[in-house]
Amino acid sequence: MNTNSNVGRRTFLRGVGAAIALPMLESALPLGAVEAATASAAASPTRLAFLYVPNGVHMPNWKPQTTGTDFDLPKTLAPLEKFRQDLTVISGLAADKARANGDGAGDHARSAAAFLTGTQPVKSSGKDMRAGISVDQIAAKHWGHNTRFASLELGCEPGRLAGSCDSGYGCAYSHTLSWKSPTQPLEKETNPALVFDRLFGGGSTVEQLLSRQRRQHARQSVLDFVADDARQLRKRLDTNDRRKVEQYLEGIRDVERRLNNPAFTENDTVVGRPDGRPDEIGERIRLMGDMMALAFASDATRVCTLMFADEGSNYPYRELGHREGHHSLSHHRNREELVKQIQQINEHHVKQLAYILEKLSQNDERGESLLDNTLLVYGSGISDGDRHRHEDLPVLVAGKGGGHVTPGRHLEYPEDTPMMNLFVSMLQGIGVPVERVGDSTGALPGLTV
Repeated sequence: MNTNSNVGRRTFLRGVGAAIALPMLESALPLGAVEAATASAAASPTRLAFLYVPNGVHMPNWKPQTTGTDFDLPKTLAPLEKFRQDLTVISGLAADKARANGDGAGDHARSAAAFLTGTQPVKSSGKDMRAGISVDQIAAKHWGHNTRFASLELGCEPGRLAGSCDSGYGCAYSHTLSWKSPTQPLEKETNPALVFDRLFGGGSTVEQLLSRQRRQHARQSVLDFVADDARQLRKRLDTNDRRKVEQYLEGIRDVERRLNNPAFTENDTVVGRPDGRPDEIGERIRLMGDMMALAFASDATRVCTLMFADEGSNYPYRELGHREGHHSLSHHRNREELVKQIQQINEHHVKQLAYILEKLSQNDERGESLLDNTLLVYGSGISDGDRHRHEDLPVLVAGKGGGHVTPGRHLEYPEDTPMMNLFVSMLQGIGVPVERVGDSTGALPGLTV
């Protein structure tokens, strides 16, 4: 997590070792502050989310056959039918810097490293590793001073930043998307229990530790520690804000219940608390998606990256009945049974995306949904995982970003259009004065109509 000490105006519920930031509640503001808040922020802030899946997808079941508003949803995208009007499926984008370009093997490392940077990573696993500043960190630098955390870096599969992981490329390249500088990769947090504590812990580190121990011993919720504040707040709220708060707090309670699931593996380094990494990766993704939605709703951050798994991941999807790992299956050589299993993994990932979009759509912000005010990019730095192709990438954008994107369409661009052109357009749409990032050639036209 990229932390910032400055915090924008938000109502907090506080208790010993707990601090729960609430969504903007106009009825809780002092008399006259509503008009002031409206004048200073005519619209809710835009959030940026970048969700990454490894090893590419089976493209015949991903890419719509028709463009425009009357586009089809192929088999892989079918779980998103409910959100058809919130989607912009984009074809034709390429990650040229994920290609070898003379550097030999290592497509997986390059794919993740170039996804948000658009730069060719230096083939090294030592101190001379180098990529570029990632798009999320450009956005975080621009508006991170408004939130508790300039950005969140989340993942569902433990990785490391040291050592060599792919044909001479350092593990940092394939285990993170975020680069604060060309030489500073940002480690992702893969334990949702620790993300929870960071988001909702208050006071000193010692107070947070004692609060966590007390909650565990007494089987209490973090909400029990802020109950007095919550009771006082409810008296000041109108019906709509009261409903919003109850929905938000119930979301926190639900996440906490799942984090305390005794089925999770114990980790003694987290003070006897389950480590928050359920065995089934779908639940890991959903928990991290919940964390992102709660962080966005409370304006704890406006920028988040989430890796469903590390690039090149060989996670075995036993929950789908598979024996071989994901990376092994991605080299299917067009064998029917292996392609079928890859398709199942692709659909499984998209179902988790649908869950996250549902969570974002349920949060109300001044008559719009949190999803309306978010630009969420979902995709991979590889298209065909069998041949390690980096053109015509599987990419979609969900949400409107407060009007920066007109969704409900399939857009197809000329072959080898830089992926970074999409990100330049997004940054320009939120007010970041950039002309080029990485290997971009300009803004991507046609995102709004």
